[in-house]
Amino acid sequence: MNVDWSKLLPKEKFVERTYRSQFNSERFSSFEVKYKETDLWIGVDPGSFKPEMEELVLQKITSLRNQFDQYIAKEPMYRKSLQPFQPSEFAPAEAIEMAEAATKAGIGPMSAVAGLFAREAGKVLTEKFQINELLVENGGDIFAMLKNELILSVFAGESPLSERIGMIIPAGFKNLGICTSAGKVGPSVSFGKADAVMVICEDVVLADAYATAFGNKVKTPASVEKVISQAENIPELLSLLIICDDKIGIRGDFEIKILK
Repeated sequence: MNVDWSKLLPKEKFVERTYRSQFNSERFSSFEVKYKETDLWIGVDPGSFKPEMEELVLQKITSLRNQFDQYIAKEPMYRKSLQPFQPSEFAPAEAIEMAEAATKAGIGPMSAVAGLFAREAGKVLTEKFQINELLVENGGDIFAMLKNELILSVFAGESPLSERIGMIIPAGFKNLGICTSAGKVGPSVSFGKADAVMVICEDVVLADAYATAFGNKVKTPASVEKVISQAENIPELLSLLIICDDKIGIRGDFEIKILK
């Protein structure tokens, strides 16, 4: 029942995931969990951190991946489809949720897989442990639970704006999805040319799907404004930021900050 997930592998220049060094090592005690293509960075506030967290997350993502492999072996079009897809009634609840989020964004269900895995890792931790703050990052897609404000620099490959733009995430979000897609770098399949498309929603699965969908539409710097305008009537979007070469566009509730 093995499934070829090769299209979800990181592009070569992105494999080292050097952007993870931006996370504050004093604010978060961190560890990494890897299983097949899934590569998670998990940060927990030091007062809540427990060594056994790593094994718990590994068990969860292993079980979830095996569940998906078994399902996709029966319904391979779920993985292959680049368009909205209706899963069969035997699909697991997580696969149905991904498909519903992707349908809203107008793309295929596997666009939301990284956000789903990040959230499920975070969910199992918060169910088993008392945690004040939590970040789960999976290929540029983040599930966050924050007590205090967080300034997150935007990694945008070779753009001159890469890591010079900081998104200010307000305090108090218990469930937040911060997802980034790119056509030039990153682990996600994209048909666009954006250096970074960051979407923030309270639902990380939906944020992942929309990040991919908007990323597909950014073909040149001139298209940034048009794509930004398409987010106007999507109430679930808290913020959208697009970087393409030296052009930036932003819409939503959160502020940005120029970083040195």
